[in-house]
Amino acid sequence: MDLNTMTELPAAGDETQTMLGVLDRNRRTFAWKCFGLDAARMNTRLAPSTMTLGGLVKHLALVEDDMFSNRLFGRDPGTPWNAVDWDADPDWEWRTAADDSPEELQALWEGAVERAHASVAAALAEGGMGKVGKRDDGQNLRRMVADMIEEYARHTGHADLIRESIDGLVGEGQPLPQ
Repeated sequence: MDLNTMTELPAAGDETQTMLGVLDRNRRTFAWKCFGLDAARMNTRLAPSTMTLGGLVKHLALVEDDMFSNRLFGRDPGTPWNAVDWDADPDWEWRTAADDSPEELQALWEGAVERAHASVAAALAEGGMGKVGKRDDGQNLRRMVADMIEEYARHTGHADLIRESIDGLVGEGQPLPQ
């Protein structure tokens, strides 16, 4: 994903600019914590957890596709998600991340974020942050974006601890390209 395509967090933006800027800032920080490592490091665990950076990447790719394809527009979230029996294997993305290369995981996550950007842009054109999703829970785009911010904030904290244990990388994230 090109960091230049992400929304910059404005100093004094409106609701939409601010929420999307916060979400993209969280995405940038998450990417900075998770990528640029080999497969062994992507599969590092901190006891007692079984969580890995690879699992986090695959999980957040799933959440992006589920939130902004399925919940927002009622679309099939696509491959690989639509081939999984989620009732039989509810932790599939966490369990199978070790089978994917770091490059495959990064491409999966970047593709999900790109699709999310396109879906959010379409939803904003159709009704703004108040656009109600196609799922029957009645959530609007505003709530979905808030939920994604929370999801990234929580999992970026996990990634931060794992990454620090691997190579000492700490901080809030790589600055935006100039």
